[in-house]
Amino acid sequence: MSLALFTAATAFTGVPLKPKAPAVTLHIVPHTHDDVGWLKTVDEYFSGANNSIQHANVRMILDTVVTSLSQDPARKFTYVEQAFFQRWWRELSPARQAATKALVAGGQLNFVNGGWCMHDEAATHYVAMVDQTTLGHRLLKEEFGDGGVPTVQWQLDPFGHSATHAALLSAEAGMDALFFGRIDYQDRGLRTDPKNKAAEFLWTPSPSLGSDARVFTGLSGEYGGNYGPPAGFNWNVNSDDAVIEDNKELTTYNVPSRVADAVAAALDQANRTRGGHVMWTMGSDFQYEAAEDWFSNLDKLIKALNADGRVLAKYSSPAEYVKEKMAESKAQKVAYPPNAYDWRRVRRRRRRRRRRRRRAWRRRSARRCARRCRRTSSSRRSNR
Repeated sequence: MSLALFTAATAFTGVPLKPKAPAVTLHIVPHTHDDVGWLKTVDEYFSGANNSIQHANVRMILDTVVTSLSQDPARKFTYVEQAFFQRWWRELSPARQAATKALVAGGQLNFVNGGWCMHDEAATHYVAMVDQTTLGHRLLKEEFGDGGVPTVQWQLDPFGHSATHAALLSAEAGMDALFFGRIDYQDRGLRTDPKNKAAEFLWTPSPSLGSDARVFTGLSGEYGGNYGPPAGFNWNVNSDDAVIEDNKELTTYNVPSRVADAVAAALDQANRTRGGHVMWTMGSDFQYEAAEDWFSNLDKLIKALNADGRVLAKYSSPAEYVKEKMAESKAQKVAYPPNAYDWRRVRRRRRRRRRRRRRAWRRRSARRCARRCRRTSSSRRSNR
């Protein structure tokens, strides 16, 4: 509300009006997704070797993230892959380990998933899934206590999501929520349609366990089938996206346009789910090697959005986001749509439908061919 309008309304009614509350609370979740072996070996990814294949240096990511977090207690960061974190942790001096423990205890450095890697859900055996997750959680518990053990499953990159994982390694493993990025484009289209508002839902993956295995589930990213930031807000090294300049004395000052873009993106995302909270996953593959590039822009974005007032923005974590979503659901009776099937089963059904259509097309083609052959044979007999 403008100052003039606020003053006029106060003079007319005699009662000061409260400024309108923000329509959306935007949870900014800085994170990186670090593949435990893909185009390079695990050690090459960690040390930054063979960058001609792919530029990635996980040691530098963790070093610069921890340095940036220590500069501002409001900043937060979310990490997953213990194959890299444990390599890094064992290189630290006792003083740096103590500083990192303080960041975890203070809620600035957060862990989700917490396995040795972010395992696949289709090709892996469930015993291997359990073992590698147990290993990562055990190490985190030994180093950080119960506060280091994740309460959110974070399966952003696997292509396909099974009911086995949702039941066994989400709800049954004590997880409060499950998030993923990859999803069939047709399913995503239906879920993110503003008419359905089903980008976040309650998944009941086990018929036998029923509601005991129900888990709050949501899409990551901006619901575009990924896990990165909204378009125009990627501030990783060598990104072309416009930085936020809040110095009005410079010709590059651009806060109004950046705020307008951010508000539009946040409100659009909020229109595709239920409730007044949305999460931005700010990061992607092997990002944050220069963490301060990210955090300096995020600091300015959060400050500018809160000054604008249409969106309340803050640093957050997936666990904090889920906690506020559940509290909102209970207080305001926000109902999330149910979901009770296996993503791989959906794909199998679609393949079966395609096969049935192909068989039906072949039968129709065979009948047409038979009719043409009969007509040709009849015409030949009549010509004789």
